[in-house]
Amino acid sequence: MGLTLTIIALIVAVPLGGLLVLFVEKSKNDQLIKLLLAFSGGFLLSLAFIHFIPELYENSKVHVGFYILIGFLVQLFLEFFSGGIEHGHTHATKGAKIPVALVIALSAHALLEGIPLGTQFGGATIAISHDHGADHGMLLGILFHRIPVAIALATVLIASKIEKRKVWLLLGVFAITTPVGILIGLTSANAFQFDFDIILSVVVGMFLHISTTIIFETSENHKFNFIKLLTIVGGGVLAFLIH
Repeated sequence: MGLTLTIIALIVAVPLGGLLVLFVEKSKNDQLIKLLLAFSGGFLLSLAFIHFIPELYENSKVHVGFYILIGFLVQLFLEFFSGGIEHGHTHATKGAKIPVALVIALSAHALLEGIPLGTQFGGATIAISHDHGADHGMLLGILFHRIPVAIALATVLIASKIEKRKVWLLLGVFAITTPVGILIGLTSANAFQFDFDIILSVVVGMFLHISTTIIFETSENHKFNFIKLLTIVGGGVLAFLIH
């Protein structure tokens, strides 16, 4: 997918999630979030193990394991402020109050995700630059996860009783963060003497944290619902089929 279509898809995914909140009943929204998250969790986890980690260890010159661990911890830190909305937690703030920390944490996460995509469009030599399957897989993984997160964010913002125009403004801010990350990666890919495999490894660590948490938290009473199990497996199979 070209740069323009990639940016459009990433932006459109967020208001799409917001519209689903407005037009779908809350109980159905909750179920939709769980199923979409289960699919994205299976997809991201499989993508990390099948494509990203082998590619990084084979081709990268950086200490891959260290930076993957850093990414895992970075995501843990961000979720302290986001409240775990990345994997379906939708706790509203009390009163008409903008959840600033949540929006900043989600935006920081989305910004980091976009940088590895941008470096590839910018021609940087990173571990997966030759693997179009992994390249497309990263975009699909971000999109699959972006829609349920947008639904959860819109749910929290609406439940927080803030003005509707502020809800859409904040969703707009979130919508442009990954494209901004792409532009940062695009413009800096060949401008700085920096190994962008570091950023990719950090993002993979974040993927690992998100996907494993999603998979464990999509179960009821620590037991997998059969439909959710099939959804997770479906996401994993799709990641396996990407070449």
